[in-house]
Amino acid sequence: MRNKLLWVPLLVGMHVGVLVGTIHAQGPFAARATSTQNLTHRIDLPNDSPVGLVSDEWTGTAATVRGGLFSIDVKLAVSLRNASAKRIRSVTLSVIAMDAAPGGKGSISVPSLDAAPGETFSVRGDLHLVRPVSEGANPLVEVSLDGILFDDLTFYGADRLQSRRSMMVWELEARRDRQYFKSVLAQNGKDGLEREFRESMVRESERPQFNVKVLRGRSTNTESARDVQFAFLHTVGSPLELMDGVARVAGNEAEAPKLIIHNRSGRPVNFFEVGWVVRDRQGREFLAASLPIERRLPPRSSSQILESASLRFEGTSVDSMTGFLSSVEYTDGTFWIPSRADLANPPLRGTVTPSPEEQRLLQIYRKRGAVAVMEELKRF
Repeated sequence: MRNKLLWVPLLVGMHVGVLVGTIHAQGPFAARATSTQNLTHRIDLPNDSPVGLVSDEWTGTAATVRGGLFSIDVKLAVSLRNASAKRIRSVTLSVIAMDAAPGGKGSISVPSLDAAPGETFSVRGDLHLVRPVSEGANPLVEVSLDGILFDDLTFYGADRLQSRRSMMVWELEARRDRQYFKSVLAQNGKDGLEREFRESMVRESERPQFNVKVLRGRSTNTESARDVQFAFLHTVGSPLELMDGVARVAGNEAEAPKLIIHNRSGRPVNFFEVGWVVRDRQGREFLAASLPIERRLPPRSSSQILESASLRFEGTSVDSMTGFLSSVEYTDGTFWIPSRADLANPPLRGTVTPSPEEQRLLQIYRKRGAVAVMEELKRF
């Protein structure tokens, strides 16, 4: 699952549902608490929301004063009912302590759902937010619905977090991966399917894990920095082609990647995402970052992209870099994603995290075996 903070909505029937409560200090927290540390929460859904609230639980949620900030731990579990006539594939909820403050808002996304009309499903979130004490004695956490994606790929929601993009990509990946596993089952039977999941578990256990920090602005020591060229993986059928790229690298930091990209398709593009794979001096490869780029590219045109972000890799140093396209959005709202064959090529096979749907199927395999996965594939 992608690393994101998420947002949570609650409803009552098809009406506006606003739940307001106050969470008081208890246990060890109470000894340090003052009246300014009570936490009010509110869950608000629009009149025509396609989900309704069944229950909510805020146990463990608390606010602590640290300097001039409220440090807010939000632990939320809600049950929602699908009040629409369509199956829900994913949901994104917004959680806000203060919209304008850095660290004051987050989100909760649940991909790979299959909630039928009338069915109840769970949304859980564990977030850390901050809010200036000067903004009020009792901090308020507001939860709202940012978006829902249905099985026919229609979308409902405010989309303030641009959650539609993420959910569309998750659903397209889910369809791609289910089709792949169905083809494996048809060609190689149950043994072939088990072999696929065993190999996936091995890759998961061997995938390097590094702590990567995103830094603002320029941070690289220019005296020791060098320009490192990107290598690019060219995916079959991709509408865009990464032509050239370079980043400034010094030790364990990589700064300000510059890319030249060409739209080789006959359709205009307004958004794309570039994966950034790093190889360290010990020969280990890992997915360092994903660069979302909002840029309109007319058909048959090229553009230079300069990103201001810098990356710091703890416990390793940068030797070489590889870029690849992980998604493309056309101006009409449709998407392109890599095929399973593209993802099977090194270095992606050992570095890119499986889709949320493949992770879900892998969890079913671990708990209940290949037969349960086969039954799950039949449902779609």
